[in-house]
Amino acid sequence: MRYIDLRSDTVTMPTDKMREAMFRAEVGDDVYGDDPTMKELEDYAAKLVGKEASLFVPSGTFGNQLALLTHCKRGDEVILGDDCHIVQHEVGASSVIAGVQLRTLRSNKGALDPQEVKAKIREEDIHFPETGLICLENAHSNGRVIPLENMQEIHNIAREHNIPVHLDGARLFNAATYLNVDVKEITKYCDSVMFCLSKGLCAPVGSMLAGSREFIDRARKGRKLMGGGLRQAGFLAAAGLVALKEMTQRLKDDHENALLLGRELSKIPGIKVNLDDIHINMVFFDMSQTGYDTNKLVKEFLNRGIKINPAENGLMRFVTNYWVTAEDICYVVNTLKELIKNRA
Repeated sequence: MRYIDLRSDTVTMPTDKMREAMFRAEVGDDVYGDDPTMKELEDYAAKLVGKEASLFVPSGTFGNQLALLTHCKRGDEVILGDDCHIVQHEVGASSVIAGVQLRTLRSNKGALDPQEVKAKIREEDIHFPETGLICLENAHSNGRVIPLENMQEIHNIAREHNIPVHLDGARLFNAATYLNVDVKEITKYCDSVMFCLSKGLCAPVGSMLAGSREFIDRARKGRKLMGGGLRQAGFLAAAGLVALKEMTQRLKDDHENALLLGRELSKIPGIKVNLDDIHINMVFFDMSQTGYDTNKLVKEFLNRGIKINPAENGLMRFVTNYWVTAEDICYVVNTLKELIKNRA
């Protein structure tokens, strides 16, 4: 049975072209530096985002945590938003792996106030930790894209204080698509950037961490420490090359389908959708006024060939991706209408 899977864009499967590329990939032991396909991916990815070098990592969380480990000393403080992925969904790894303290700021739908960032940078004092890093996220995991002016202002403040900026760019190419800019227009405001090859780009495994050559040299040893030294990884790199060369060009389709989904959901009585917040492929909505239990909805949808997650903090999230069509969206919306109408 084919399922319509709206739980996340992490559920995407590799395309036929990726499978063919993986099958034919030339590989070697990447820890020894012998994998030609991985070398090609790392060179291509670095140039794509305007950095000197890049490194393949198993996941986005791995890449973010490796960045913290590489930038910071143990006991450093990291400034970042209280709603960002590193804080909310990375299992407290920063305290375990890098041994850093997170100083969280309240964001405005993902955007940090530059002046508050500046105010939270630690002065030199025997009692204080050092501010070792500032982390931004774009596109944000709330589905919004952060304005480049905001990133630029924070980057300028960081430069003034000689503090590096790391960008969690898990959905970096979604952000570039929304802004209609070359991806380097975003990454020029950070010293390191992590971006995923999976999610909307459909590669089966992997993310990239990019930055200066010196930073990546140190990160490579940190990757080995964290257990991320892979062997014949070129099979994965082959899919990653297809992801970056081709799949980045079609993300607008997912965004348009998300807008279609949001608009149709907003027509259902009792469902509240903030259409202005649909920047990429994520639709958040509140259906509490319908009186329909979201845990029950998960089961009823599954029986009808639709996979979703229950509400988190009172909000439902549907995510479009390469394998979700406009026809699928019509079926999802009509199914939801029917269930609400016929609820006991």
